[in-house]
Amino acid sequence: MYVDRIMTREVLQVTEDTRLPQLAALMRDHHIRHLPVVREGHLVGLVTSHDLERVSPSPITTLSVGEANYLLGKLTAAKVMRSKVITCTPDTLVEEAARLLRQEKIGCLPVVESSGQLVGIVTHEDLLDFFLEITGCLMEDATRITVHLPDTIGQLGKLLTAINEAGGYIATVVSPLHPDQTGLRIAVVRYRAPNPHTLNQHLRDLGYDLLTETLPPARK
Repeated sequence: MYVDRIMTREVLQVTEDTRLPQLAALMRDHHIRHLPVVREGHLVGLVTSHDLERVSPSPITTLSVGEANYLLGKLTAAKVMRSKVITCTPDTLVEEAARLLRQEKIGCLPVVESSGQLVGIVTHEDLLDFFLEITGCLMEDATRITVHLPDTIGQLGKLLTAINEAGGYIATVVSPLHPDQTGLRIAVVRYRAPNPHTLNQHLRDLGYDLLTETLPPARK
């Protein structure tokens, strides 16, 4: 999946002459931590909440409140922004975007076309929402099971086939690459079925080791 499927398209953006009090108000009022700075729609910089904190007066400053506010009011986005911004394109893979955020220790990735036009932004929140979606964490009608499997070819396929043949519909599957301390691989499966109790017992009868099982809430 590509970044353009999960990015925030309605991006609040500012120009280089936007003054610091307005930057702070925008972040506060819209509950955001990043403001792309654009010139004719093209990305030229990024202002973060950390940048605003960096230029804020120290608690031990000798300036009066009025003097401090006056000086801060003269600062613009061009003075406090980061001009070297790590970005991605709409066709960047989601996992590559996550790797960049983690590797570079940054909070967002502005999404730009090859021309430099800003078309979106990807934040930690966007990636968290994506993770919740692909793992099925928000599905209220699915049963979740964690199963120990031998770390050999075909074992995951056999498990999924067993669930299907017992009347279960596979919703999501997550299986970390490396075995745990027992030498076995773990598969986390979410499935829908009319009677998950019976299906889970069927898997146990087949010899599967169900480490955990979380059933959907009973219908009222």
